[in-house]
Amino acid sequence: MSDTPLILWVRRDLRLSDNPMLAQAAKSGRAVVPVFILDPETESLGAAAKWRLGLGLAAFARALEGIGSKLILRRGPALEVLQGLRAELGAGAVHWARLYDAPAKARDTQVKSALRGDGIEAQSHAGHLLYEPWTVQTGQGGYYKVYSAFWRNVKTREVSFPAAAPKTLKAPENWPASDLLDDWQMGRAMDRGAAVVLPHLGVGEGVAQTRLADFLDGPVMRYKDRRDFPAEDATSRLSENLTYGEIGPRSIWHATQRMMHEGSIGAEHFLKELAWREFAYHLLHHSPHITSRNWREEWDSFPWRGDNDDAELWRRGMSGEPFVDAAMREMYVTGTMHNRARMIVASYLTKHLMTDWRVGQRWFEDCLIDWDPASNAMGWQWAAGSGPDATPYFRVFNPETQAKKFDPKALYRHRFIAELASPPGPDARGFFNAVPRSWDLDVPSRYPDRLVELSFGRKRALEAYSVRGTAADEP
Repeated sequence: MSDTPLILWVRRDLRLSDNPMLAQAAKSGRAVVPVFILDPETESLGAAAKWRLGLGLAAFARALEGIGSKLILRRGPALEVLQGLRAELGAGAVHWARLYDAPAKARDTQVKSALRGDGIEAQSHAGHLLYEPWTVQTGQGGYYKVYSAFWRNVKTREVSFPAAAPKTLKAPENWPASDLLDDWQMGRAMDRGAAVVLPHLGVGEGVAQTRLADFLDGPVMRYKDRRDFPAEDATSRLSENLTYGEIGPRSIWHATQRMMHEGSIGAEHFLKELAWREFAYHLLHHSPHITSRNWREEWDSFPWRGDNDDAELWRRGMSGEPFVDAAMREMYVTGTMHNRARMIVASYLTKHLMTDWRVGQRWFEDCLIDWDPASNAMGWQWAAGSGPDATPYFRVFNPETQAKKFDPKALYRHRFIAELASPPGPDARGFFNAVPRSWDLDVPSRYPDRLVELSFGRKRALEAYSVRGTAADEP
């Protein structure tokens, strides 16, 4: 069946270069039909992620047209769509790049089994990660539960070089019908927030490659020392593009390796952050419960609160804690949040407000354009104390001292909090146009009082944890 069309089931791999699945398809000599399926799993994405995915699909469709191909859009359960499309085309193969969260693996396993039962070649490819999670093992053959040990294992492992973008893809004799992307209304839940966030986005493979080049051309030199300062342009901003596969991790790895060998001071630390993403997927594969249950079972008895009025004010960027509120408002205005700020808002919610980490996890899932199932789950559990860590003590970040250390001139806080800026800038004002209409927010006359005194919140959290006898705080 090597002369029959090949269906490429596109998911989070919206790029032409560094795409092993696409490179193999181009070399096969077969007619290639790329298809994206809006299936129930994809329909369930949060508002920001679903909207951003739609923008990425539009950019990838244009890129495919540039090499003589098309992106076919279909809606429905993945197996039904693929079986129907296979019958229409007389296709003999369906290929896709692997995903690693439990719902995706269950779906893909069903699809592979059913297609092979029908006599169709069904093949999954690597592509989303540097290393397949099951290939990284401890000396005892298990999986890593501590990042530092994981990093020591992978930092010298060979990483394949990125494949070049194909110059052309062989088209089928007749293209199948396709849905219209606009008809899917993937940004409907964003409502008016889309117009606020849109100028901050960097959509598509070309933008991603430019971001990498610009970062390696300068900011990487000071990355280790300045990456925690949210008012500075010291990070790559590539999390958005990695999420949708608009840039491949091998491209980032090898370009950064070159900089490291040329003496770039911050290059190795940036590689460690890329490996941190790998570690998140390593854990997701080996302990899939990390997305929904405490990774450490002993935390099941911790007296976190469920959703509550304090958590609602946290959500609205009205906690009265400037660093926390600036971070939350940054998320509504830009669709992302600085990594240092993510740690602070997560610690504040779970420690000072004693609220279950899953409340925050679900909210980030709805609001982040760079939402990632592995990184989001591990990040929240790391901050809460219930997840994997080399130093498993109860951290309590103090947002006030963190602000003094990492936002000493209050530039970040003033950028996003209108009540503290005179006059407020566009991003501070944009917050009130981005949030849900139901919140009925307008620029208040004064900044709200603190929900909880920091010393009291810290003491309460440590007392709740003291039965374990290992409480500690981190300034």
